[in-house]
Amino acid sequence: MHPIAIAPGLIIQGFTPPLRLSDFKLIAFDMDSTLINIECVDEIADAVGRKQEVAAITEAAMQGRIADYKESLRQRVALLQGVTEVQMNQIYQERMQFNPGAFELVAACKTAGLKVLLVSGGFTHFTERVAQRLGIDYTRANVLQIENGVLTGRMVDQPWGDICDGAEKRKMLLETCALLGIAPKQAIAVGDGANDLPMMREAGLSVAFHAKSAVRELANVSIESGGLDRLLELFQP
Repeated sequence: MHPIAIAPGLIIQGFTPPLRLSDFKLIAFDMDSTLINIECVDEIADAVGRKQEVAAITEAAMQGRIADYKESLRQRVALLQGVTEVQMNQIYQERMQFNPGAFELVAACKTAGLKVLLVSGGFTHFTERVAQRLGIDYTRANVLQIENGVLTGRMVDQPWGDICDGAEKRKMLLETCALLGIAPKQAIAVGDGANDLPMMREAGLSVAFHAKSAVRELANVSIESGGLDRLLELFQP
């Protein structure tokens, strides 16, 4: 496969546009640095003066330089001990913004009949709010343990498992396809970091958004400038 720039900042490989959006039935999004502009774990760490330390681990994990994503997340969450729910709400209100084109892309997908899935290595404190604002159908993310309004530095195990990592994102994509009675090739997967690669490999169309180099190399579509809605340039109107 040879990447082709079909417009400035829009690179494709492995297919010929235009596609039909209605041929797909599901679109799956990562959250941090994909649907939203921040890495939530880094911003939470800022509240206890540990942003630099945590951001370095996050960057290494997103680049794929850390083999054990779960352990890297446990290390980062441990450093969040002492952050309050009030501070978490402030981060949501003051620092978190939706990336350009997020509302437009989700709305276009819903109009075309697609279901929308949010799978995040981040936290339900943010995914639940993001899902509500965008009208997302299904979510999976990690739960931070809170006691007396303060983070303990641990996460809460859930019925499906302990941590939403790359393998869990892939599993959730496949489970949602099964639930909808569709083939994974009828799914679109959008992400930016190494932990998005397992679900991107399963999807019929994989989309890298302002992504790390390993993700751009694998993706069918790499959006390197502009917003998420640039994906719509590849579909018939």
